[in-house]
Amino acid sequence: MSFGLTLTSVAWASSFLRLSAAVRGVVLSIFAVVCVIETTLITLQAHRGVPSHVNFETPFDTAVSMTLAGGGLVIIVVGLILAGAALRRTAELAPELRLALRFGFVTLLVAFGTGAIMIATGVTLVRSGDPAAAYATAGFLKPLHAVSMHAILVLPGIAWLLGSTGWPPRRRLMIIRYAAVGYLVLLAGAVIISLA
Repeated sequence: MSFGLTLTSVAWASSFLRLSAAVRGVVLSIFAVVCVIETTLITLQAHRGVPSHVNFETPFDTAVSMTLAGGGLVIIVVGLILAGAALRRTAELAPELRLALRFGFVTLLVAFGTGAIMIATGVTLVRSGDPAAAYATAGFLKPLHAVSMHAILVLPGIAWLLGSTGWPPRRRLMIIRYAAVGYLVLLAGAVIISLA
């Protein structure tokens, strides 16, 4: 469900970015295919009752884990492309939407980065001969990963709704600034929970 919500959020939020239709189409198509593959493999491994990530117990499990890691790398590249587009000058966007998109896409990179850190931690533990520790502890950043994943929906969604209020741009921007600060507090809480 999280991959589906993230895919939908990224597709919607990227519609506001200054990207050619061709580039947006290619980037979102790649992202969609990778999301489907990741979801399918994670679901398959859950159905089999085995860990999906950093599982090198059998050749099949190794192939799944390596495919998931490769998919994660592709997702990070897509995130960098979209965050780069969000950070470019976009005068045609309302200031509150511009800030919300920038915050959302940069925070999405935090989610992707925490996913990479968890996988790297797990692989290190498995390769050092302690797969049980990898399965038990490699997911330590899951709260931060989850919270940072959905800023791309929350802040642009608030900004989009504010656009229909008729309020002055200054007020709408101030509300998004407060929302961003609130989300940063939520992220800080997720860090504390993750590291506790």
